[in-house]
Amino acid sequence: MAMVGLFWITEDAVYVGAEPVGTASGVRLTEGGVETLGEGNGAFWRWDEVQGIAVGDLVVRSAGRRLVSMAIDSLVVLVTGDGEFPPAFTVHVEAADDIVAVSALPAVSGGIYLQVERELSGIVLDRLADGGASVGDLLSWRREQADDSTPRREEREALLRKWSGE
Repeated sequence: MAMVGLFWITEDAVYVGAEPVGTASGVRLTEGGVETLGEGNGAFWRWDEVQGIAVGDLVVRSAGRRLVSMAIDSLVVLVTGDGEFPPAFTVHVEAADDIVAVSALPAVSGGIYLQVERELSGIVLDRLADGGASVGDLLSWRREQADDSTPRREEREALLRKWSGE
């Protein structure tokens, strides 16, 4: 897997947020469509049925503020030994006359996204929903990588700009 913006990209699927494990909820994007995962979710829509995908409740900071937040969190864990999972965010899938809201866990370390990556990821989700981009583009990039590591920030932003059409 590799993380780019809000996307957790494997060789055969793209997840909005972290890939859910067990009964955890999440959203999987495939070349065939959009699938909600987790206990009580289990819905699927073909891309031609999807009218929109949006995210809410994300923790977003500038690069400097993100670094400070993560340092403080690390210090609290070091001193107290008590840590928490980052808060989940919401993925809204709009299809036909229905909007389904699903919780997803952040894929990024500390659960704090950079503002630019959040904005560009939103544009990519819009383009996927309106047919202006394909999940195949993200999967092709992942399959071409020698390993499954997450690229550096500059490369992530460049990929998101490419996929968003900027």
